[in-house]
Amino acid sequence: MSETTPVLQRPPGYKDPDITAQRPPPGKPVALPPSFYPPRRRKSCCRTCCCFLCLFIIMATLLCFAVGGFFYVWFEPRVPVLHLKSLEIPQLNVTANADGTTMLNARTLIGVEVKNLNSELRVIYDRTNVHINSQDGLDLGSASLPGFTQEKKNVTVLKIATQVRNALVDDDMGKKLKEGFKSKSLPVSVVVQTAVGVGGKGWNTWTVGVDAKCGDLTLKQLEGGAMPRCRIKARGRLMITPNHGGLVKKKETSLAVSISYGFEVLLRAELVVL
Repeated sequence: MSETTPVLQRPPGYKDPDITAQRPPPGKPVALPPSFYPPRRRKSCCRTCCCFLCLFIIMATLLCFAVGGFFYVWFEPRVPVLHLKSLEIPQLNVTANADGTTMLNARTLIGVEVKNLNSELRVIYDRTNVHINSQDGLDLGSASLPGFTQEKKNVTVLKIATQVRNALVDDDMGKKLKEGFKSKSLPVSVVVQTAVGVGGKGWNTWTVGVDAKCGDLTLKQLEGGAMPRCRIKARGRLMITPNHGGLVKKKETSLAVSISYGFEVLLRAELVVL
């Protein structure tokens, strides 16, 4: 019997040189999940809109300052000057009733002098409200005047009559009013609320709301001839007003609107100085 030769085991990783290696067919690429891909950059419309908005605001601000400067150099606008010309209280009665209440009845006559110092512009006033106050802000009456136009280099005296009837007041306040009125030591002040604009040939600007406070003087000082100047303070935003001289042409409207903003800037700046 012949002995069989044992077959040697091939070591791991052994490659037979006589067998030609064949590459496996290329497979389909493996699709990665979306989280592995970097986010795509999208063009932002908000950034572009913000840039244009900022540019528009800057240009509009520069335009307002330019129009305001041109308006000031060309027309030299000046703020109206108000003085408290006269103040009379022909009646002031304080009555103590049996039920413990104190009633006030008063009647006042006020004269406010308004000056237009502009030589090239007229001044336009909207409806005007006038209030007279005593110490501690006690209301002694109010009245309203219709709007009017003041021509160049003009002085106008507004005459206002106010009245308060059966107004309930505090007992101590009633005594102070009665004693102050009798001794002429009663302090009074007048507040004028209106809106002011300017106008030229064929155009009017918008109006700016203003408050003018006059007085804080006693009756004795006012009767002695004192004419205190009113302190003017701008308030609110621009309010449109019609052209009292007729219709405004289309090309003049844009000019009036531009000058309105310039007038508001100049008015507010000048009132701060005052």
